[in-house]
Parts: sequence; C-alpha cells; structure tokens
Amino acid sequence: MKKLFLLISLTITSISFCQNEYYLAEDYYREGEYEKATQLFKNLYSKNPFNTTYLSRLISCYQETNTFNKVEEILNAALDKNPDQTFFYVYLGYNYQKQQLPKLAEKNYTKALNSIDKNSYYGGFIGRLFKDYNLLDNAILAYKKTMAKNEKADYNFRIAQIYGEKGELKKMFESYLDLVEINIENYNLVKRFTSSYITDDAENEANILFRKALLTKSASNPKDEWNILLSWLFTLQKDYNKAFVQEKALYVRNPLSLNTIFDLGKIAFENKDYNTAKECFNFINKEETLPSEKIESSLYLAKIAVATNNPETEKLFTSFFNQFGKNTSTIKLQVEYADFLTFKKDNPNKAKAVLEEALELAISKFDKARIKLKLGDILVFTGKYNKALIYFSQIQTQLKNHELAQQARFKVARTSYFKGDFTWAKAQLKVLKSSTTQLIANDALELYLTITDNEPVDSIPSGLTQYAKAELLAYQNKTQQAINTLNIVHKNFKGQPIEDESLFKQAKLFIELKQYKAAISNLEKIILLNSNGILIDDTYFELAELYNNYLNNPEKASEYYQKIIFDYPSSIFLVDARKKYRKIRGDTNQF
Repeated sequence: MKKLFLLISLTITSISFCQNEYYLAEDYYREGEYEKATQLFKNLYSKNPFNTTYLSRLISCYQETNTFNKVEEILNAALDKNPDQTFFYVYLGYNYQKQQLPKLAEKNYTKALNSIDKNSYYGGFIGRLFKDYNLLDNAILAYKKTMAKNEKADYNFRIAQIYGEKGELKKMFESYLDLVEINIENYNLVKRFTSSYITDDAENEANILFRKALLTKSASNPKDEWNILLSWLFTLQKDYNKAFVQEKALYVRNPLSLNTIFDLGKIAFENKDYNTAKECFNFINKEETLPSEKIESSLYLAKIAVATNNPETEKLFTSFFNQFGKNTSTIKLQVEYADFLTFKKDNPNKAKAVLEEALELAISKFDKARIKLKLGDILVFTGKYNKALIYFSQIQTQLKNHELAQQARFKVARTSYFKGDFTWAKAQLKVLKSSTTQLIANDALELYLTITDNEPVDSIPSGLTQYAKAELLAYQNKTQQAINTLNIVHKNFKGQPIEDESLFKQAKLFIELKQYKAAISNLEKIILLNSNGILIDDTYFELAELYNNYLNNPEKASEYYQKIIFDYPSSIFLVDARKKYRKIRGDTNQF
C-alpha cells in the first residue's frame, strides 16, 4: 500500500512539474525568447514523444531561430521510428516551405495526402495541421479524403469554415446547407455561423449567394428548413413580404402554430411596413381559433389603422369590442382605443372614461400598470403634470425592474423635461440608458443627449426651456403653436447648438401639416449651418424621403440618397438609402 501511495505521489508530482515547465516554456515563447523556450520544449518532448503540442512548439522555436536542420533531424527520426505516423510529413513539408524550397515542401505534402488513401487514421490530424499552417486547399483535400475512406468521419463543418476563410462564399454556403440536409440538428449551428456573413443589405454579395443556395436546395429537395432560413434572411433584409410568403408556405404544410407569423407581423409593424404587418395579422385572424390569439392580432390591426390614419379606425375598434367585449381579455385593446381617442381624435375626456372603466375590470397588476401609464399620458396631454407624475411613480414602485416600470421612469423623465426640470430628467435618464429594453434605452439616450448638449451653462439661457415647451406642444397636438415656439428658439438662439435641432424638429412638424416647401427650407438651412453636425445624415435622408414620398421627384430624392451612400457610409440610414436609391434607378432584386 505504501509503495502504491508513493507511486501515485510521484506521478502527481511529475505531472505538476511538467505543467509548470510547459507554462514557463509558453511564456518564453510568447515573449519571443525562443532559445529559452527551445530548451524547455526539447525536455518536455523527450519525456512525452507522443505529445504533438510539445512537438509543434519545439519545431516552431527551431524555425524562429532558423535552425531548420534540427527540425529535419527530429522529424526524420520520428518517421524512422513510426513510419505510419504520416502527419510528420506535413511538419517536414512546412519546414522546407519556410526555407523557400517549394518542390521539397510539395513533395512531403503529397506524401501526407497520399497516405490517407492507405490509412485514414491520421487524416483528420493531417487536415488540421494543413489548416493551422494556412494551407487551406490541402486541408480541404485531407478532410475529403478522410471522409471518403471512413464513413463515420465527418469534417463537413470544418470544410465549410475553411471555404469561408478562403472567401469562397458560394461553396461555404453550399457546404453549410449540406450539413442541414445530412442532419437537421445542424440547423441552429449553421444559422449561427452563416449569420457572420449575412447583413441587412439584400444586395450584399453574401446575401445574394446565400439566397441562391437556399433557392437551389428548395427546388431540388423541398424542406421546411429552407423556408425557415429564407424567412430569416428576408426578415433580416427587411423584405418582410417575402418572409411572409415563406411563413405562409410553412404553415400550409404544417398548420400547428401561427407564432412565427405573429412575430413577423410585430417586426414588420415596428419597422413601419404596415402592409405586410396587416397581411400577417389578417391571416392569423382568419386561421386562428383561440380567442386570446385573435384578440392579440386584432390589437395590432387596430394599431396599424391608427398609424396609417385609416378613416375607418373608430369603426374598427367598435367591431372588435362587439366581437370580443370589454373585459379583462381586451384591456390592451381598450388602452389602445384610449390612446387613439386622445392623440388622434383630441377627445381626452372620453379616453379617460374608457380607462377608468378598464381599471375597474383589471385584475392583474400589470394590466393596472398599463392603464395607469396611459392615464398618465392623457394627464400630460391635458397639462396636469403633477398628477401624471404620481401615476408614473406608483408604477415604478409597484413593478420594480419590470419593463412597464422602465416605461414609467422614462415618462417621469420626459414629463420633467417638458416642465423644464432638466436635472431630475437627467437623473432618471441616466438609469434608463442601460435599460434592458433597447427601445427605451434608445429613447432615453436621445433625450439625455438633447438635454446635455443644450442645457444652460452658468445660468446663461440656451433655448432648451423653449425647445422643451415646443416638444410638449407637439405632444399635445398643438402643432402650429409648437412651430411658433420653435421660430422663437432659432431666432433668439442663432448660432447655438439648439438651432439645428429646432430647425429639424420644426421641419418634421411642417411635414405633418403638409407644408413641404417650408420643411425643405428648414432642412437646407441645417446643411448650411453645419455640414458635419450630428443631424446631417438625418437631414439628407429626410430630404430624400420628402422628394420621394410627397413631391413625386425621384430624381431629386435619388440625389440625396446618393449623398448618404457615398458621404455617410456609417449612417443608420445607409441600408434604406441604398435600397431606395436602387429602386428609383430601376435595379431588380431577384427573389
């Protein structure tokens, strides 16, 4: 027993010593102290001749010190001792390549590759060595040879990755899709790796090649996975209608769940593709049997009607309430109706009555919070700020860290901003900048920057108070009063940072009133004021949209879209500008 214990202790000590020696050798290697590293790796390799990590490092140390003959000695001795370990030929070939001896290098590479035809045992390792030495064509060949000899070997994933490294995207995508065809469990892995190459630009080369590869697969061997991947691709490219075509095809083949169509409808709605969103939710209402799901899709149909100023919106709400009733299941629909009554119909009193009735019905604390949020909005709309702040604060207290509490905090900040209490607004916004909800975080950051960029310094007026008042008036649908207030801002605070923001805000209000010439005048003034300002790409995009959507002047619109494409390539509007520019130019985008 004592001898066994001593043997175990010696073994553990030996392993520990080797590990420490290896770490020291690695440190020397990384620091470029190759002579010191060589001695340590030489010692480690002599004790562990089957450890390829030690061998690779020792070879590299000799090569870094131009001691190529030592590498040959080690490798030839290893081959004499173990001729079946043909991966040594890869090491040997690379040693010749480092000496600018390509013929000898190629000769040894060929030996390594040919050896796989006789025995594929080391084929995978040979492939990996070729990849490590960036000999990518040889790596692919080694992996393919190994799979041909051994049906259990699967290096398809590595081959696809290598095609990606080589920039051969067509072959890479085809290889990845082959993996899905072989085993459906590879789907998520393939999606994750292909997403490194796909962008939101439909004309990106990788997007085009991936789309073609999917369509080819879909034609030759129809599978749900090809439709799922096409839907994913089209959604990423914001081609939501094309994504909907794929989702419908999937549902027709397998009518189990409408969740993906619902998710697509939400994404389309959030990106203001109201036509596709409407198609999605109408499809759900037609196919769905569960009342709760119909109510949720009807909510979005109501939101779309409001967003598109549909004259039949009031009738649509009425029809939904006739169909589903006013109860706990339709709380969100009632809240949306109150928002419509306030901000579109200028009828806050009726909206307040709707919400008070809903509050009586609500059981869930979350539903109560949604109702109170909207009541707070209506109170701000009617100028009762302190009462609104009480509602918002109640939600923050009752639902700490929930998304509704974050929304309430933002509304506290915005109401404080409207009132001119910029210090308290900033305190709330600082917390929200790291919000888990991206939309709230973005809104918080935008308002925070508006305040910090324009707040008064040393009690010298900056125009921020008047600008905030104009934003409040715009919120209250007092559009002309907001425009008049902004006139005062860019008249009294000319040359200050607030000027371009007030001109831009006013331009948006002019567009609401269909005063397009006035809007263009403001936007052109911004360009003259500061061609490098933070609003410059917003300004060019707004001009392009004006000429494209309202003034029927695609030529002029094209000019401004081009400006963004070539002068502001980091702009968030780049993809949309490029897409719309190509559409005007008449480029076709193959399905």
